[in-house]
Amino acid sequence: MATELLQIDSPELRFVFELKKQSSALVQLGNNTDHYIAFKVKTTSPKKYCVRPNIGIVKPNEKCDFTVTMQAQRIAPPDMHCKDKFLIQSTVVPFGTTEADITYDMFAKDSGKFIEEKKLRVVLISPTSSPVLLPVNGYMKQDPSYEIDAQKDRVPSGVENIPPLRTVSEEVKGLEPIQHEKEDRAEGDIVPRQTENVVDTKPAKDDVQMNLVNESEELKSKLSTMDSKLREAALTITNLNEERRRNMEEKDLLKKELEVLKRALNTKGTQGGFPFLFVCMVALVSVAVGYYIHP
Repeated sequence: MATELLQIDSPELRFVFELKKQSSALVQLGNNTDHYIAFKVKTTSPKKYCVRPNIGIVKPNEKCDFTVTMQAQRIAPPDMHCKDKFLIQSTVVPFGTTEADITYDMFAKDSGKFIEEKKLRVVLISPTSSPVLLPVNGYMKQDPSYEIDAQKDRVPSGVENIPPLRTVSEEVKGLEPIQHEKEDRAEGDIVPRQTENVVDTKPAKDDVQMNLVNESEELKSKLSTMDSKLREAALTITNLNEERRRNMEEKDLLKKELEVLKRALNTKGTQGGFPFLFVCMVALVSVAVGYYIHP
Protein backbone atom coordinates (compact mmCIF):
# COMPACT_ATOMS: atom_id res chain seq x y z
CA MET A 1 0.00 0.00 0.00
CA ALA A 2 1.17 3.53 -0.73
CA THR A 3 0.38 4.93 2.71
CA GLU A 4 1.26 3.63 6.15
CA LEU A 5 -1.47 1.82 8.03
CA LEU A 6 -0.39 2.97 11.50
CA GLN A 7 1.76 5.85 12.63
CA ILE A 8 3.82 5.34 15.81
CA ASP A 9 4.69 8.31 17.98
CA SER A 10 8.25 7.11 18.59
CA PRO A 11 10.53 4.47 17.04
CA GLU A 12 11.91 3.62 20.50
CA LEU A 13 10.69 2.37 23.85
CA ARG A 14 12.48 4.25 26.62
CA PHE A 15 12.54 2.86 30.14
CA VAL A 16 14.02 4.51 33.23
CA PHE A 17 16.09 1.56 34.47
CA GLU A 18 16.47 0.95 38.20
CA LEU A 19 17.42 -2.35 39.76
CA LYS A 20 14.52 -4.30 41.32
CA LYS A 21 11.96 -1.76 40.07
CA GLN A 22 9.41 -1.97 37.29
CA SER A 23 9.30 0.61 34.53
CA SER A 24 6.60 1.36 31.97
CA ALA A 25 6.42 3.03 28.58
CA LEU A 26 3.39 4.20 26.63
CA VAL A 27 3.11 3.77 22.86
CA GLN A 28 0.49 5.57 20.80
CA LEU A 29 -0.73 4.28 17.43
CA GLY A 30 -2.52 6.55 14.96
CA ASN A 31 -4.76 5.49 12.08
CA ASN A 32 -4.97 8.13 9.35
CA THR A 33 -6.70 5.83 6.87
CA ASP A 34 -10.37 5.20 6.19
CA HIS A 35 -10.11 1.52 7.19
CA TYR A 36 -10.34 -0.48 10.37
CA ILE A 37 -6.78 -1.54 11.30
CA ALA A 38 -5.97 -4.54 13.52
CA PHE A 39 -2.58 -4.66 15.26
CA LYS A 40 -0.57 -7.19 17.23
CA VAL A 41 2.57 -6.67 19.34
CA LYS A 42 5.44 -9.18 19.48
CA THR A 43 8.76 -9.14 21.35
CA THR A 44 12.07 -10.97 21.44
CA SER A 45 12.01 -11.14 25.28
CA PRO A 46 8.48 -12.12 26.32
CA LYS A 47 9.46 -13.14 29.86
CA LYS A 48 10.86 -9.72 30.50
CA TYR A 49 7.96 -7.55 29.35
CA CYS A 50 4.20 -7.37 29.78
CA VAL A 51 2.11 -5.68 27.06
CA ARG A 52 -1.44 -4.41 27.70
CA PRO A 53 -3.17 -4.81 25.32
CA ASN A 54 -1.05 -6.79 22.88
CA ILE A 55 -3.81 -6.88 20.22
CA GLY A 56 -6.41 -4.30 19.29
CA ILE A 57 -8.41 -2.39 16.69
CA VAL A 58 -7.75 1.22 15.62
CA LYS A 59 -10.74 2.83 13.99
CA PRO A 60 -10.40 5.27 11.06
CA ASN A 61 -8.79 8.61 11.99
CA GLU A 62 -8.46 7.59 15.64
CA LYS A 63 -5.64 6.68 18.00
CA CYS A 64 -4.97 3.79 20.35
CA ASP A 65 -2.46 3.33 23.19
CA PHE A 66 -0.79 0.26 24.62
CA THR A 67 1.51 0.00 27.62
CA VAL A 68 4.74 -1.97 27.86
CA THR A 69 5.94 -2.81 31.39
CA MET A 70 9.48 -4.03 31.96
CA GLN A 71 9.66 -6.37 34.95
CA ALA A 72 12.01 -5.62 37.81
CA GLN A 73 15.56 -6.66 36.91
CA ARG A 74 18.28 -7.77 39.31
CA ILE A 75 21.22 -7.23 36.98
CA ALA A 76 21.92 -4.15 34.86
CA PRO A 77 22.99 -4.77 31.24
CA PRO A 78 26.53 -3.73 30.26
CA ASP A 79 26.75 -0.04 29.42
CA MET A 80 22.93 0.16 29.69
CA HIS A 81 22.63 -1.32 26.20
CA CYS A 82 19.53 -3.41 25.58
CA LYS A 83 19.12 -5.70 22.59
CA ASP A 84 15.40 -6.31 23.09
CA LYS A 85 13.07 -5.40 20.25
CA PHE A 86 9.35 -5.15 19.61
CA LEU A 87 7.46 -5.72 16.38
CA ILE A 88 4.09 -4.17 15.62
CA GLN A 89 2.13 -5.92 12.89
CA SER A 90 -0.93 -4.27 11.36
CA THR A 91 -3.41 -5.15 8.63
CA VAL A 92 -6.70 -3.91 7.21
CA VAL A 93 -9.81 -5.70 8.55
CA PRO A 94 -13.50 -5.41 7.62
CA PHE A 95 -15.53 -2.51 8.92
CA GLY A 96 -16.97 -3.14 12.38
CA THR A 97 -14.36 -5.74 13.43
CA THR A 98 -13.79 -5.92 17.20
CA GLU A 99 -10.94 -7.23 19.34
CA ALA A 100 -12.87 -10.46 19.92
CA ASP A 101 -12.81 -11.10 16.16
CA ILE A 102 -9.01 -10.91 15.86
CA THR A 103 -7.39 -14.26 15.00
CA TYR A 104 -3.86 -15.46 14.34
CA ASP A 105 -4.63 -15.98 10.64
CA MET A 106 -5.20 -12.26 10.17
CA PHE A 107 -1.43 -11.68 10.48
CA ALA A 108 -0.27 -14.73 8.50
CA LYS A 109 1.91 -13.69 5.58
CA ASP A 110 0.88 -16.69 3.48
CA SER A 111 -2.74 -15.48 3.46
CA GLY A 112 -1.96 -12.98 0.70
CA LYS A 113 -3.01 -9.97 2.79
CA PHE A 114 -0.79 -6.94 3.22
CA ILE A 115 0.90 -7.04 6.63
CA GLU A 116 2.70 -3.90 7.72
CA GLU A 117 5.51 -4.40 10.23
CA LYS A 118 7.24 -1.78 12.30
CA LYS A 119 10.03 -2.43 14.73
CA LEU A 120 10.67 -0.67 18.03
CA ARG A 121 13.95 -1.00 19.88
CA VAL A 122 14.37 -0.67 23.63
CA VAL A 123 16.48 2.13 25.13
CA LEU A 124 17.40 2.13 28.82
CA ILE A 125 17.86 5.43 30.61
CA SER A 126 19.55 5.70 33.98
CA PRO A 127 17.74 7.61 36.75
CA THR A 128 20.48 10.23 36.73
CA SER A 129 19.51 11.25 33.20
CA SER A 130 15.77 11.23 33.89
CA PRO A 131 15.47 15.10 33.93
CA VAL A 132 15.16 14.91 30.14
CA LEU A 133 11.86 13.05 30.68
CA LEU A 134 8.53 14.52 31.63
CA PRO A 135 6.18 12.42 33.85
CA VAL A 136 2.69 12.10 32.40
CA ASN A 137 0.00 9.95 34.09
CA GLY A 138 2.58 7.81 35.84
CA TYR A 139 4.65 7.18 32.71
CA MET A 140 7.70 8.91 31.35
CA LYS A 141 7.04 10.98 28.27
CA GLN A 142 10.06 11.90 26.21
CA ASP A 143 11.09 15.51 25.84
CA PRO A 144 10.99 16.35 22.10
CA SER A 145 14.19 18.33 22.47
CA TYR A 146 16.07 15.30 23.70
CA GLU A 147 18.25 13.75 21.00
CA ILE A 148 19.50 10.20 21.09
CA ASP A 149 22.92 9.25 19.91
CA ALA A 150 21.83 6.71 17.30
CA GLN A 151 25.34 5.42 16.77
CA LYS A 152 25.78 4.71 20.51
CA ASP A 153 22.45 2.97 20.94
CA ARG A 154 22.62 0.96 17.75
CA VAL A 155 22.43 -2.79 18.34
CA PRO A 156 25.25 -4.72 16.60
CA SER A 157 24.05 -7.13 13.99
CA GLY A 158 24.23 -10.86 14.55
CA VAL A 159 23.95 -10.81 18.34
CA GLU A 160 20.24 -11.44 18.85
CA ASN A 161 20.40 -15.19 18.29
CA ILE A 162 17.24 -14.99 16.15
CA PRO A 163 16.75 -17.74 13.52
CA PRO A 164 16.44 -16.59 9.88
CA LEU A 165 13.06 -16.40 8.20
CA ARG A 166 12.58 -16.08 4.45
CA THR A 167 9.59 -13.77 4.64
CA VAL A 168 10.81 -11.06 7.01
CA SER A 169 13.75 -8.71 7.19
CA GLU A 170 16.88 -9.47 9.22
CA GLU A 171 15.89 -6.91 11.86
CA VAL A 172 12.66 -8.64 12.91
CA LYS A 173 13.61 -12.32 12.69
CA GLY A 174 12.67 -14.60 15.51
CA LEU A 175 9.89 -12.50 16.93
CA GLU A 176 7.16 -14.58 18.57
CA PRO A 177 3.63 -13.53 19.56
CA ILE A 178 2.95 -12.55 23.14
CA GLN A 179 1.13 -15.16 25.24
CA HIS A 180 -2.00 -13.04 25.82
CA GLU A 181 -2.89 -12.71 22.11
CA LYS A 182 -6.08 -14.47 21.04
CA GLU A 183 -5.45 -17.29 18.56
CA ASP A 184 -8.41 -18.98 16.96
CA ARG A 185 -6.48 -21.10 14.47
CA ALA A 186 -7.16 -24.84 14.67
CA GLU A 187 -4.64 -26.90 16.60
CA GLY A 188 -3.68 -28.95 13.58
CA ASP A 189 -2.75 -25.82 11.61
CA ILE A 190 -0.13 -24.65 14.07
CA VAL A 191 3.43 -25.55 13.13
CA PRO A 192 5.74 -26.00 16.15
CA ARG A 193 8.86 -23.86 16.10
CA GLN A 194 11.45 -25.71 18.12
CA THR A 195 14.38 -23.64 16.92
CA GLU A 196 13.11 -20.29 18.11
CA ASN A 197 14.36 -18.93 21.39
CA VAL A 198 11.37 -16.71 22.09
CA VAL A 199 8.16 -17.63 23.95
CA ASP A 200 5.06 -15.73 24.91
CA THR A 201 5.14 -13.03 27.55
CA LYS A 202 3.87 -13.90 31.04
CA PRO A 203 2.76 -11.92 34.08
CA ALA A 204 5.20 -10.98 36.79
CA LYS A 205 6.71 -13.96 38.58
CA ASP A 206 5.81 -12.61 42.00
CA ASP A 207 2.15 -12.19 41.02
CA VAL A 208 2.02 -15.75 39.70
CA GLN A 209 3.56 -17.12 42.88
CA MET A 210 1.12 -15.10 45.00
CA ASN A 211 -1.82 -16.47 43.02
CA LEU A 212 -0.49 -20.02 43.42
CA VAL A 213 -0.12 -19.53 47.19
CA ASN A 214 -3.67 -18.16 47.47
CA GLU A 215 -5.08 -21.04 45.44
CA SER A 216 -3.13 -23.53 47.54
CA GLU A 217 -4.46 -22.05 50.78
CA GLU A 218 -8.00 -22.11 49.39
CA LEU A 219 -7.65 -25.77 48.40
CA LYS A 220 -6.28 -26.65 51.84
CA SER A 221 -9.24 -24.92 53.48
CA LYS A 222 -11.70 -26.83 51.27
CA LEU A 223 -9.94 -30.13 51.98
CA SER A 224 -10.07 -29.44 55.74
CA THR A 225 -13.80 -28.70 55.53
CA MET A 226 -14.45 -31.88 53.53
CA ASP A 227 -12.39 -33.94 55.99
CA SER A 228 -14.43 -32.56 58.92
CA LYS A 229 -17.69 -33.41 57.14
CA LEU A 230 -16.45 -36.93 56.39
CA ARG A 231 -15.59 -37.49 60.05
CA GLU A 232 -19.05 -36.27 61.09
CA ALA A 233 -20.67 -38.60 58.52
CA ALA A 234 -18.61 -41.56 59.76
CA LEU A 235 -19.63 -40.85 63.36
CA THR A 236 -23.30 -40.62 62.35
CA ILE A 237 -23.08 -43.95 60.50
CA THR A 238 -21.50 -45.58 63.56
CA ASN A 239 -24.27 -44.28 65.82
CA LEU A 240 -26.95 -45.52 63.43
CA ASN A 241 -25.38 -48.97 63.26
CA GLU A 242 -25.25 -49.15 67.06
CA GLU A 243 -28.88 -48.11 67.34
CA ARG A 244 -29.87 -50.69 64.75
CA ARG A 245 -28.03 -53.42 66.71
CA ARG A 246 -29.86 -52.49 69.92
CA ASN A 247 -33.22 -52.53 68.13
CA MET A 248 -32.50 -56.00 66.77
CA GLU A 249 -31.62 -57.25 70.26
CA GLU A 250 -34.85 -55.80 71.70
CA LYS A 251 -36.84 -57.39 68.88
CA ASP A 252 -35.33 -60.83 69.56
CA LEU A 253 -36.02 -60.44 73.30
CA LEU A 254 -39.68 -59.57 72.62
CA LYS A 255 -40.05 -62.63 70.39
CA LYS A 256 -38.71 -64.89 73.14
CA GLU A 257 -41.04 -63.38 75.73
CA LEU A 258 -44.00 -63.85 73.36
CA GLU A 259 -43.17 -67.53 72.89
CA VAL A 260 -42.96 -68.02 76.68
CA LEU A 261 -46.40 -66.44 77.10
CA LYS A 262 -47.88 -68.67 74.40
CA ARG A 263 -46.53 -71.81 76.07
CA ALA A 264 -47.87 -70.67 79.45
CA LEU A 265 -51.37 -70.14 78.00
CA ASN A 266 -51.38 -73.56 76.35
CA THR A 267 -50.35 -75.20 79.63
CA LYS A 268 -53.14 -73.50 81.59
CA GLY A 269 -55.72 -74.58 78.99
CA THR A 270 -54.87 -78.30 79.38
CA GLN A 271 -54.58 -78.33 83.22
CA GLY A 272 -57.74 -76.36 84.19
CA GLY A 273 -60.62 -79.16 84.12
CA PHE A 274 -62.28 -81.18 81.33
CA PRO A 275 -61.89 -80.17 77.73
CA PHE A 276 -64.73 -78.18 76.27
CA LEU A 277 -65.66 -80.85 73.73
CA PHE A 278 -66.12 -83.46 76.50
CA VAL A 279 -68.42 -81.12 78.43
CA CYS A 280 -70.52 -80.55 75.29
CA MET A 281 -70.91 -84.29 74.68
CA VAL A 282 -71.99 -84.95 78.29
CA ALA A 283 -74.55 -82.13 78.01
CA LEU A 284 -76.04 -83.59 74.84
CA VAL A 285 -76.27 -87.10 76.34
CA SER A 286 -77.96 -85.71 79.45
CA VAL A 287 -80.54 -83.88 77.34
CA ALA A 288 -81.29 -87.01 75.32
CA VAL A 289 -81.69 -89.18 78.46
CA GLY A 290 -83.96 -86.63 80.08
CA TYR A 291 -86.14 -86.47 76.96
CA TYR A 292 -86.61 -90.23 76.94
CA ILE A 293 -87.32 -90.39 80.69
CA HIS A 294 -89.86 -87.58 80.65
CA PRO A 295 -91.52 -87.68 77.26
